[in-house]
Amino acid sequence: MEEERFELAPGATVADLLEAVLSVERPEPPAGTPPLARLLSRSSFLLNEVAVRDQTVVLNADDVVDVLPPFAGG
Repeated sequence: MEEERFELAPGATVADLLEAVLSVERPEPPAGTPPLARLLSRSSFLLNEVAVRDQTVVLNADDVVDVLPPFAGG
């Protein structure tokens, strides 16, 4: 599990966090791996271990946002 930390302005939202994640320069993904923007657009998110669908939710200092990428299977 990888972890990244972001310093966001007061009043920043989940959507602002996702913009910050996408603004980081990263190496090209391996062949066959979707781009990060597409992956995030299909992912689910947990805010402090609670599902969050509304990306306008304001984040507080020390909040933890988990990204749950799409997966198949059962």
